[in-house]
Amino acid sequence: MAVARTRCIALVGVTGHPVDVEADVGSGMAGLHLIGMLDTALSEARDRVRSAVVNSRYGWPDARITVSLFPASLPKRGSVFDLAIAVALLAAAGIVPRAKVAEPFFLGELGLDGSLRPVRGVLPAVLAAAGAGARTVVVPARNAAEAALVPDVTVIPALTLGELVSWLRSDDPVNLPMAEVAPPAEAPGSVGGPGGARSLAPADSGELVPDLGDVAGQPFARRALEVCAAGGHNFWMLGQPGTGKTMLAERLPTLLPPLERDEALEVTAIHSVAGVLPVDRPLLTRPPFVAPHHTATVAAVIGGGSGAIRPGAVSLAHRGVLFLDEAPEYPTTVLDSLRQPIESGRVTVSRAVGSVTFPARFMLVLAANQCPCARPSSPEDPCRCTPAVRRRYLARLSGPLLDRIDVKVTLYRSTRRELLADRRFIEPSRVVAERVLIARGHAARRFADRPWRSNAEMPTRALHAEYRPQPKAMAPLLRCLDSGQLSARGLDRVLRVAWTLADLGGKAGPGVAETNAALGLWLGEER
Repeated sequence: MAVARTRCIALVGVTGHPVDVEADVGSGMAGLHLIGMLDTALSEARDRVRSAVVNSRYGWPDARITVSLFPASLPKRGSVFDLAIAVALLAAAGIVPRAKVAEPFFLGELGLDGSLRPVRGVLPAVLAAAGAGARTVVVPARNAAEAALVPDVTVIPALTLGELVSWLRSDDPVNLPMAEVAPPAEAPGSVGGPGGARSLAPADSGELVPDLGDVAGQPFARRALEVCAAGGHNFWMLGQPGTGKTMLAERLPTLLPPLERDEALEVTAIHSVAGVLPVDRPLLTRPPFVAPHHTATVAAVIGGGSGAIRPGAVSLAHRGVLFLDEAPEYPTTVLDSLRQPIESGRVTVSRAVGSVTFPARFMLVLAANQCPCARPSSPEDPCRCTPAVRRRYLARLSGPLLDRIDVKVTLYRSTRRELLADRRFIEPSRVVAERVLIARGHAARRFADRPWRSNAEMPTRALHAEYRPQPKAMAPLLRCLDSGQLSARGLDRVLRVAWTLADLGGKAGPGVAETNAALGLWLGEER
């Protein structure tokens, strides 16, 4: 008997770190000892591994077994190390060849009967293994489709520990049941997140997919939604109940182009770590739509947790849409915590165990009623809320937060005649999405040698240097800036929207018409 080594991956946030798993079977009091800065779930691996090995009909060494996870200073959490510990132990006991387990990475949780159970975060773990030079990765069969998304890595799906050991001893792939890796399925949305998040229906689920053609009577809001989709801008809707605020928000993802390959892998990795990746869709190719309930906590929205730090709603909405319905009902701490990720596109969660940074580049969509009673108001039956009550209700949305919203729209109730007349001008999502794709193509060519991809990501320095409009087009914005009606941050956001309007119009740059229209959208006025 001697020391055997194999490898696994420790996830910190969405970043994987290679871990060497060493097992030594030597003299001393019989028992299994795990060392290497472990959490409770990993400390319990000794019982799972022992039962899995015994029930797989392999002898348990009657000796002192020491398993070390290196580097010892790296926190290690979860049950993903079970398989690597079992394989290293069996190699140290001489049951499997030590040379066969030294190069591959082993990921998976063991059941007491020796079965391999799926684990979270397989995609970022395999990406990290590939970055460490891995050529072979062994994963549970139910994680195989997700792991196969990483190129240039041979994925071995295993159903049980016994079958895996038989394959390691014979080196015959035929003896190991190979799970079929299904191709990634297209879907118009992603699963939700913590705090009661909702999701859009998959295309093949039999449910109707939301379409912009369902929204009647709000032509200006539909146009504003198209502008937001074309430039990746934040959106705020204010109006009475029943005016279509939620319908508009749910249809925004149908206007967005599919995710590029690197974006899809990044989004899928986040959802995999959070444990909300759909079983039938190993790769998310459509922008996610996340709508947490207004009772969600800061940890649910931003991310966190008492043990392992998990991504929150802002990270699950990365490259997609974060929708806060009835926004004034959210706690003020939750709303104000959105300001930093809106600006930086990432969020850092700090706990006593360390800090983890998650990507959080999302489109924020807020919807609010005009008063807390939310009763439909009419001249015959007006709302009984006083002006002071209304101001106090809307004041829950702080000025700095609204200053970061690019497009603001007020929705009004439509009459029957207006609804009938507007149906002649309604366009389905497919038609609007084509215009959005063309506009994003203009922006992509303009930013071909830049690190950003949309107008909303354009930094301030670039806005006021090579992408600054002509002085004539800047004149109305500078007047509002001098009068205090527009802040310096608001000026930047108006300029970004102006560029989006120019892209939608097929123009080389924004003119007076575009800057005026963008200013009206930022102020919430129709111009």
